[in-house]
Amino acid sequence: MNNILSLVLCFSMAFAISLALTPAVTSLAYKIGAIDVPKDKRRVHKKPIPRLGGLAIYYGFLISVLFFCNIDKQLIGIIGGSLLIVGVGILDDVMQLRASVKFIVQIIAALIVVFCDVRIKAISMPIPMVEGGILSLGVFSVPITVLWIVGVTNAVNLIDGLDGLAVGISSIATFSLFFIAILAGEPVVAILAAALAGSCLGFLPYNFNPAKIFMGDTGSTFLGYMLSIICIQGLFKGYVIISFIVPFLILGLPIFDTAYAILRRIKNKKPIMSPDRGHLHHRLIDMGLSQKQTVAIMYVISMLLELSAVMVVGQGAYTGIILIATAMIFTFFGGKIFLEHKIVENKLHLAEKKEEAKNVLADKPEEAKEEENEND
Repeated sequence: MNNILSLVLCFSMAFAISLALTPAVTSLAYKIGAIDVPKDKRRVHKKPIPRLGGLAIYYGFLISVLFFCNIDKQLIGIIGGSLLIVGVGILDDVMQLRASVKFIVQIIAALIVVFCDVRIKAISMPIPMVEGGILSLGVFSVPITVLWIVGVTNAVNLIDGLDGLAVGISSIATFSLFFIAILAGEPVVAILAAALAGSCLGFLPYNFNPAKIFMGDTGSTFLGYMLSIICIQGLFKGYVIISFIVPFLILGLPIFDTAYAILRRIKNKKPIMSPDRGHLHHRLIDMGLSQKQTVAIMYVISMLLELSAVMVVGQGAYTGIILIATAMIFTFFGGKIFLEHKIVENKLHLAEKKEEAKNVLADKPEEAKEEENEND
């Protein structure tokens, strides 16, 4: 009972702090010039919007965790690494740092937690694939952990392209991690997840379309960093026979989008870190969907993946696989019908506009004749 009460209080504190601090962070963003100006085709918003909202998310998370968690070596490493991520995120939101600089800092932040004993030491795999069902990583533990943390950090950052998208998907992922931590009997992981979920939801009302503030790199990189660490603490420990799959289900949407972006840029012979307008949310927007519709679709996909992950942990592999297959079929056919309807609707709308334009052009000569007669 005390554990449940602590989790509820932790979530509530993080939510209240984030909600209360966001207006103050908005004012700070204007003062220090942390403003996102729509200067290229990738940006969907039409007017300058303050960024730096991730600072409110971070304070909500940090204060709650310090209040409800026991301070140990691992938590010191997590807080130290997150401070570095957030600090560089603030600088990037103000002065736009080079991608290479941010990448190096992310590696350092990952190494900080690794040497504080937050690492993927072994992976639980199906017994036919690995004898005993546990694959020990040995000396590869450090590079694989760093790759995971940096990869997820950038995956969440890359999906942050529409109002409410990245923080909403992060909230959904964090709730699934919270429930899995409870099922697995991991109170510390549950507190970290509760604090992160609360701080995300406290910021979300200001970030829904039309957004009053963006979380910027300060928020997106911090969320990616923390999600990767909570996965390490709660999922890469062999609780279930296919626990290796669970983190990839939880973070499936940002991971897929990032992997596709990398392949797309390699194919087009462009630098991997170069921005473009080929992300999933951009493609849905280009099909004629509104921001709200696009975000809603991606929320639904994310929820289906999170539910599958929780079912894998709680009910076993076979139940999880059936649910995943059902979710994929539902998403494919449902999405196909919706998009086809939207495309037809857009074509009809475009045809109506063309017809209106033709009518206007046809009426112009008549108007000109009337003007000449009046002049005569």
